[in-house]
This record gives sequence, structure tokens and C-alpha cells, in this order.
Amino acid sequence: MHVHTLKVPGATLRYETRGSGPALLLLPGGGADAAVWDPLADTLADHFTVVAPDPRGTTRSPLDGPPDDQSPAEQADDAALLLAAVTDEPAYVLGISAGAIVAVDLLQRHPTLVRRVVAHEPPLVELLPDAAEQRSFFASVVEAHRERGVEAAMAVMAAGTGGGDAGGGTEGDAAGGERRAPAAHTPPPEEVFRRMSANAPFFLEHQLRQFTGHLPDLDALAPHADRLVPAAGEDSRGLLLRRPAEALARRLGVGLAEFPGGHVGCVERPAAFADRLLDVLLKS
Repeated sequence: MHVHTLKVPGATLRYETRGSGPALLLLPGGGADAAVWDPLADTLADHFTVVAPDPRGTTRSPLDGPPDDQSPAEQADDAALLLAAVTDEPAYVLGISAGAIVAVDLLQRHPTLVRRVVAHEPPLVELLPDAAEQRSFFASVVEAHRERGVEAAMAVMAAGTGGGDAGGGTEGDAAGGERRAPAAHTPPPEEVFRRMSANAPFFLEHQLRQFTGHLPDLDALAPHADRLVPAAGEDSRGLLLRRPAEALARRLGVGLAEFPGGHVGCVERPAAFADRLLDVLLKS
């Protein structure tokens, strides 16, 4: 694995590369960083040049100034600059949760840079008929954080999402985790757990509502819909955070791909998740 940095407007991105072949950009959920991909990155590196950034504002990709509100468009532009720095060819992209929102926006804003996008459970609740209710719910999570702290906010989040979260980090870290049907997996090293947990206040205050409140331009996406794979976890059936992926697939007239595990299946069942990703990317 090689570690690099890239200066982008307003921040310095840290990113990791490993492997060879066509580029595969991995975008983590809110509160998580490149380490969330460690359990499956080496498998993917047998087929791709795996590019795993820490999103701007996380502990290893500092902002130039004080913390401020994040937007999918800004992070999609970061992703575009990163792809331009590592490859001259269109890239494959996988995003989970908040990272899936960025992946969708990347395809919408920079379609020439993208070969195929897998968007795993993007919490785009504005696509839902009960969007106002979900908007209020995520506002209540932020309110709980301001009044009672991170742990209380995550409890509200878990109760309202059926055990998952809208960030997509490792189980129990800054962005919660899939608690409805936990799968056996190796927990992250203590250093990684502490680092991602430290991102929780930034995620809750500056990303959660800003990302879940984002509405993609479906008309702009439509010409590129054949390169978009909305995806959801098998264990997420009936849960809030699966519904936007289903809505996105339905609105664009494309199929929904199911992956092993739940909202954070890449952490719960990394080997099976990697196998399914290879199937979607290389055999479709």
C-alpha cells in the first residue's frame, strides 16, 4: 500500500493506493475513512488499482480552515480531482452510505471520469414520499447530539433506522453500525476505532443533514443510468436506509443489486461483499 496526499480547494486529501489495473475508487460513509476498506482492499487489488481516500474534514484529510458544512457536490469534485491525479481512463467507483451519495453526484457532475458506479444504500431520503418525515428525523439526531452528546445521537439514529445509520462507518464507531442482525467479523484495531470515533461530531453537525437532504438531478443522471448500479444489503430489507436505493433504481429504470450483509456489509462480510462487487463490476 502507498499513501499520498492531494491538495484540493479548501482541504488536503490523504489517500491510499494498492494493486494494479483499472482504477477503483472507494468512497466511505460519513465518519469513516480509508481504513473501512482494509478487510477487502487486498482482494480488490488483485483486479484493480484501488484508490481509497479519507474524505475532507476527517482526521487525516484536514480542512484548511475551521469545520464547516459539507456537500456532496464538493466531495464529488474532490473525487474528480483525485481520479484525474491517478488515472487517464474512466474509473470504477464504489460508495457506501454517504459515500454512495458522493458517487452518484460524481456520475452526475463528471460522467466522463466514470466507467461504472455502485452506490450502496445512499441515504437520499428526499427521493421518498415521506421525505419531510425523514428530514425531521435526521434533524432530531442532530438535536440529540447538541443536547446530550454523540452516544445519545447514535441511539436515536439506530432507533429510527432499524439499527443502521446514515454514515456507513465501522460498527459502533462514529457512524454507528448495522445492529439489526450483526454478522461475525474482526473488529477494527483500537487505533482505527478511536480515529473514526473522533470524527463523529463533525459527521453529525456538518454532514448528516446536509447529505441526507441532498436531491440528485435525475434528469442529468438519466443519460448515464446504464453506468449506475443502485445497491442494498440483503439484511436491510424493510429498513429505512434501503428505501432510497430502491427509489433511485425505480426512478431511473435500472435494477437494484443486492449485496451480502446490511448497511455496512463491507465491514460485516468483507469477503462475500468483495466477491459480489467483482461480479457486478466485471461480469455485468
